[in-house]
Amino acid sequence: KDLGLMAMSYGYVYVANVAMGANDQHTLKAFLEAEAYDGPSLIVAYSHCIAHGIDMSKGMEQQKLLTQTGLWPLYRYNPNLVDEGKNPLVLDSREPSVAVKDYAYNETRYRVLVQNDEARAEMLMVEAAEFAQRKWELYKQMAAMAYTIPTEEEPKE
Repeated sequence: KDLGLMAMSYGYVYVANVAMGANDQHTLKAFLEAEAYDGPSLIVAYSHCIAHGIDMSKGMEQQKLLTQTGLWPLYRYNPNLVDEGKNPLVLDSREPSVAVKDYAYNETRYRVLVQNDEARAEMLMVEAAEFAQRKWELYKQMAAMAYTIPTEEEPKE
């Protein structure tokens, strides 16, 4: 489930998706904006974990890889921007540049799939890559939407 997307649908919740090790500036900005927002704020934060089966000294690199797959886009949704005629969703990630499997197979929890059923693991990686691309495209489209509200003098399209 995409908790951030669900919270954005209300229109009055500050929402940020962060990965603490992927982009320190983005994380700091999200926390500062969330604190300043006069209303409910939700920060969905990804953090590596020993249960993922990675070398914990490489956790920050793994977080960065995750954001580069498109599976975990970095964004900030600030409802205050609507009052300025701006889109409230700011997508801080770049276009996906890393294959999902290049991220996933760094983690034991995914590598074990290959050991147990290689064909199924490959099929699941293809599905995950397609999901990541669809998710990225959705957020990209949302971040590109116009948020100007036509006045009575302006014709509606």
